[in-house]
Amino acid sequence: MKKIFTSIVIINIIGIIIGFMIAPRETIMANSSIEKDRLEMIKEKGIITIAAPSKEIPFFWINAETNKMSGIDADVITEITRRLGINKVEIKEVTFADLLNKFNADDSIDIAVGGIFITPESEKLVAFTKPLYKESETVIVPRFSKINFMSDLKNAVIGVEKGTIFEDLAKKWKKNNLIKDALSLDSTTDLFNAISSGKIDAGLADSIIINYYIKEKDPLLRQLKGYTPELQGVMGIAVKKDDVFLLNALNKAINDMKADGALYSILVKNGLDKNNMISN
Repeated sequence: MKKIFTSIVIINIIGIIIGFMIAPRETIMANSSIEKDRLEMIKEKGIITIAAPSKEIPFFWINAETNKMSGIDADVITEITRRLGINKVEIKEVTFADLLNKFNADDSIDIAVGGIFITPESEKLVAFTKPLYKESETVIVPRFSKINFMSDLKNAVIGVEKGTIFEDLAKKWKKNNLIKDALSLDSTTDLFNAISSGKIDAGLADSIIINYYIKEKDPLLRQLKGYTPELQGVMGIAVKKDDVFLLNALNKAINDMKADGALYSILVKNGLDKNNMISN
């Protein structure tokens, strides 16, 4: 009887040890399954859902005539989805200032795009793909404004888009008495409208946005002379932190697009050049 009891104890101990050995592996497999689910679900449905601002020209906007997405990031997404075999893109419109918070709060959204700078602060909220392209900021004023140099902004009200890294830069300028005041606006469209209406004296924004707007929309605006950018940034696609398989798939597509020239072609099509390209 004692031998039987001893055997049972030994068997139980062995079972516990095996359980501890197997448990981590099962946990890893379970986590991998969770990570893999989003990519699998996207491919099964043939639909990827993205959060994006609707008026973030030229990064991402909804074309009023075609009701389709347009812009640099839109073209990048179109090419990536083609390579991944995804047939449809579903868009959830979000203001830029709320983009990452609403993206994280809504599990039905797969990725977020729209001229998003990869910063240490944003990386606390989401994971990012490999950088797509790079840029800096610049200042825009009416063509016939008496504001010509940075020193002329001391008595000026400058506008900036909410939620951008430039908003903090404008606040720093105000604190250092380099400008009179800073006004935060909901979108770049609102920013340009505020300049045109005289509500603000100047605008601080992405150089890509400003170059596009002056060329395509309003030749009565110009950039501040001799302005030296203080910020240099890179853009990426935001992915939820747990979606490792989706992130890897996006990164592979981006690497392939860099290697075969497709990404550079998209940048050139949208008015950018080799100075905006990132090689790795």
